[in-house]
Amino acid sequence: MTPFGEAVRRLRQRKGVSQKQMAAALNVTPAYLSALEHGKRGVPSFELLQRIAGYFSIIWDEAEELFMLARASDPRVVVDTSGLAPEYTAFANRLANAIRHLEPAAIARLTMVLDNSDKDG
Repeated sequence: MTPFGEAVRRLRQRKGVSQKQMAAALNVTPAYLSALEHGKRGVPSFELLQRIAGYFSIIWDEAEELFMLARASDPRVVVDTSGLAPEYTAFANRLANAIRHLEPAAIARLTMVLDNSDKDG
């Protein structure tokens, strides 16, 4: 499941609706909505994101957070290291191969490194 899928599931549960009910209201198939929640589909279109926000009647700040989660939830990430030093490409490939085996604590530590890098850069 992706962060976006998890957020949509929480919103659905809070509203007390099934995937089938939500899919019908959004004019998408239940299979598509299920795949979206489970991270088997890419980032939804902006139009669909707006319909989801409207369906749940969420305020602007919460909608913006949902949109940010959607952008950060593409399960098929591409890392372009062209033009960078070889160690960057090696690192990206190692991460791609190891990501499924990393413990949550390791992910948290890497996230902290990236957060600090964002502040420095």
